[in-house]
Amino acid sequence: MKGKTLKNYGTVAALVVIIGIFGLLRPASFFTLKNFLNITRQAAPLAMVALGATFVMTINEFDLSIGNIVSLGGVVAALLSIQGVPIPVCFLAAVVAGLIVGCVNGVIVAKFGILSFITTLGMGTVLDGVIYGLTGGTTVFNGIPKAFTIPGILKIAGIPFITIVAAMLYIVFHMFMNHMSAGRKLYAIGGSKEAAETAGIRIFRYRILAFALSAAMAGLAGALVASRVGSANTTAGQGYFLQSYAAVFIGCTVSKSGVPCVIGTLVGTIILAVLANGLTILQMPSFMQNIITGGIIILAVVLQKLGAGHGSR
Repeated sequence: MKGKTLKNYGTVAALVVIIGIFGLLRPASFFTLKNFLNITRQAAPLAMVALGATFVMTINEFDLSIGNIVSLGGVVAALLSIQGVPIPVCFLAAVVAGLIVGCVNGVIVAKFGILSFITTLGMGTVLDGVIYGLTGGTTVFNGIPKAFTIPGILKIAGIPFITIVAAMLYIVFHMFMNHMSAGRKLYAIGGSKEAAETAGIRIFRYRILAFALSAAMAGLAGALVASRVGSANTTAGQGYFLQSYAAVFIGCTVSKSGVPCVIGTLVGTIILAVLANGLTILQMPSFMQNIITGGIIILAVVLQKLGAGHGSR
């Protein structure tokens, strides 16, 4: 019973401990409303990318191209804004671009049975070429209108707009995954593709859906990152691949059955964001954050395997 309780609540307890440690070490800098709001603003794009990765991992697949899609989303949105396209359309275009890439990934994996690892690795390389062709390999910033930066820096009642967007997406997709037929079917496919097929679930359609949702989230995140910094870096998405899957793996330890879940991914994202913020306040060298993040991924995977036999969704 104690082991089960530790598995179900240990990750949340770890988050509380981490917050407590940073709060004790740097109370004046860390324990402030301004800093907590800053953490949510910094974490919001990662939260969106990790949410997308959750869908793909739910069906036991991987999308290695999500970092490239983040970069693509930022570039597409920024370039369109320079051309005078209405800002909402710029962001919609970034989402659609991601959606198209995700559908292509999903079709290749679902129809031809090619490993998602290989498919999305190849797609990431293709996207690198596309991004270079669109930008010439340079950061996009000349001519970006001020209106384009508004979504990234806007605050509503003191809360960053980008945080509100991420929170709304998590609420919507928590309901989707846990209370709607399509979400439950994704879990069924992840549990046993053969059993899901026998039950009449259209595997092909829902595998594509998972990849499409993943890429759409990455495209939106990329556009919001570009809006926040006022430019679109061709490699802006590089750091999101490792971080997003780290958040999902950590989140798996929150789930009773050790499977990806929306709430768990949110907890994982918050842990990574708090760590990054606290280590920065402590002026810890950047390489230490990579070491700690990698260690957390390994620990999360080990805990997931140790608890795999407990409960079922």
